[in-house]
Amino acid sequence: MSELSRRSFVNVAAGAAIAAVGSASAAGSAAGSLPRFGVATSPVRPNTGPRKMRKAVGLGMCGDGANVMEKFKIIKDAGFDGVEMDSPTSISMSDVAKAMEATGINVHGMVDSVHWQHHLNNPDAAVRQKGLEGMIQCLRDAHACGSTSILLVPAVVNDKMPYDKAWDLSVEQIRKALPIAEELKVQIAIENVWNNFLLSPMEAARYVDEFKSPWVKWHFDVGNIARYGWAEQWIHILGNRLGKLHIKEFSRKKMNDNGTWKGFEVDLLEGDNNWPLVMKALDDIGYTGGDGGWATIEMGGGDVKRMQQLSEMLDKIIAS
Repeated sequence: MSELSRRSFVNVAAGAAIAAVGSASAAGSAAGSLPRFGVATSPVRPNTGPRKMRKAVGLGMCGDGANVMEKFKIIKDAGFDGVEMDSPTSISMSDVAKAMEATGINVHGMVDSVHWQHHLNNPDAAVRQKGLEGMIQCLRDAHACGSTSILLVPAVVNDKMPYDKAWDLSVEQIRKALPIAEELKVQIAIENVWNNFLLSPMEAARYVDEFKSPWVKWHFDVGNIARYGWAEQWIHILGNRLGKLHIKEFSRKKMNDNGTWKGFEVDLLEGDNNWPLVMKALDDIGYTGGDGGWATIEMGGGDVKRMQQLSEMLDKIIAS
């Protein structure tokens, strides 16, 4: 983070602390409505009506079907409303459009397919440029399919890519894409993954607020967070910064007994996620009201039977 950014953060934090002392009576304000992390966000509207969610899966989870059209039909018949898919991709956007029209499946989001290869915080400017170009292509493909967001891993921290530089360089690259995101009306949604970056909900909120733009949101993964946090806490703190949702499970016991990645080897409803608390938190920030936010399963898929099973388990989670 630059010295100017650090001074700005300190000044904002100090101002927020002073404001908090003078407004203790507002402690019951809705989550996400106070400028606690840098920039005031509009108040959330808790959902007090029937819970609504739109169900989706990753396109690659559907093991059956020889092409996009057949996969979309299987996904639709299983009870899903939409899919997420990678971009840039070799799949023709024309074929995707035809499958959408024929099945009613909505490609609600795209996933940047180059962010793990071309990190936006790589020390090499040429690599960062490739990452930026991939993000822009993802935005364009998303617009072509009527998607409302792209999923982005903004940076990776390791011994050669420091944390503060990850913040500065990734913010710089994302800002370059913001005019295109605004023009196309597609949000850039930052996902919490195991990239050693943005490890707390308060920091995640601060990162989103850095852009001062409605076109940067958070793509929250319930399963990924279980390794080092609790989903309901993140949801309340993110408030209306939360743009999209990934559904999967994680077992801390399996992680501790068998290794970190083994924690994912549990099916939905068999891990450590407290789904009633997660759903209540989503109600509290209004994610489940109105047209309902997207809930996209991201885990092992399979054949037609497996897709139907996943759809039924997601129904139970939503109703919990």
